[in-house]
Amino acid sequence: MFAKLTAIAALFALAAPVTRGAVHNVTVGGPGILKYDPEFINADPGDQIIFIFQQKNHTVTQSSLNAPCAPLQDGFDSGFVPVADGVTDFPVAQFQVKDTNPVWVYCRQTGHCQQGMVFAVNPGDKLATFQSNAVGNNTASASSTTAAASDTSVATATAPASVVTVTATVTVDGQTQTTTYGSYPGSAAPTSVASQNHVITVGDNGSLTFSPSNISAQVGDTLTFQFAAKNHTATQSTFANPCSPLAASSTSGQVGFDSGFMPVPAGASGSNLPTFTVTVNDTAPIWVYCKQTNPASHCAAGMVFSANAIESGPNNFGAYQAKAKASGSSSTSGSTTGSGASPSSTAGGANGAPRVAKAGWGALVATFAALVGALVL
Repeated sequence: MFAKLTAIAALFALAAPVTRGAVHNVTVGGPGILKYDPEFINADPGDQIIFIFQQKNHTVTQSSLNAPCAPLQDGFDSGFVPVADGVTDFPVAQFQVKDTNPVWVYCRQTGHCQQGMVFAVNPGDKLATFQSNAVGNNTASASSTTAAASDTSVATATAPASVVTVTATVTVDGQTQTTTYGSYPGSAAPTSVASQNHVITVGDNGSLTFSPSNISAQVGDTLTFQFAAKNHTATQSTFANPCSPLAASSTSGQVGFDSGFMPVPAGASGSNLPTFTVTVNDTAPIWVYCKQTNPASHCAAGMVFSANAIESGPNNFGAYQAKAKASGSSSTSGSTTGSGASPSSTAGGANGAPRVAKAGWGALVATFAALVGALVL
């Protein structure tokens, strides 16, 4: 859902209300900073909030007063916005205030909310309660990401509750070593404590594929999704719902990782290709799909991936891909535009979707609409 900034500016001009409110700038993060600055604002209907993303990799995610570190169902979410050290052309996200009701926001980067990285619009006398609830929340966000470069990010796969911690011994170069890891029923035992990076090419030669599409990975390994062409995502799902993000089907509040849309300019190659890296924390199967839906669902075309699928059981990769193809429906993340050097895409919940634009690899603009926001595009 990426388009040239000038086109987005034109759309803003066409869609903006005749009466414009005030504009409030909020800085998100910064070198060594885990906070929104300011931490709250009081705004009137029609006002605009400009979230300016600085280093490292943060989100603007709607939550609630009582559950500040968990995403609000159908609320808005910027997705992770990585900003590398040295970048000064900061990406921004725009939110338009619809009414005077409180809006609660947090960063869903692992541990950031628990360290007080929260923000509020029109909090009234509840700001201290919201902040206290966040700092007192001991459950980390399910999706963990840190930025290594402006177009590179790192995440942690979310595991199901059935994973248990076990200790095993492995032999490396004739030496016996002990390793502790999260074990999923039916998964293979570890063979080494040395970690390995698995590179998965996304959209190789313009195809709707992850290549390779099915691998075995050990605890501590990393999965690096290298985006080769057009505009795809690497989004964690479940075996039961292959074409929906994990957060949409989880009954335990799991969020899962999501690279977000990764547009690739025509002719890009090698180190210029964007990457997204996931750390394997246990042996549970990891299910991944592309949530691109323009002109048709990539997932329903079979663009899925798995790591540690138990091939000897019914929930194997072939069955997962077959379920994806049988879905024949769009991803729940919305429709997107996905070809060429400056594609565009949309993703979000039932009440509206972030509208994101990117000029080359520079400015990122997002417009959010949700329960308390009106979509300006």
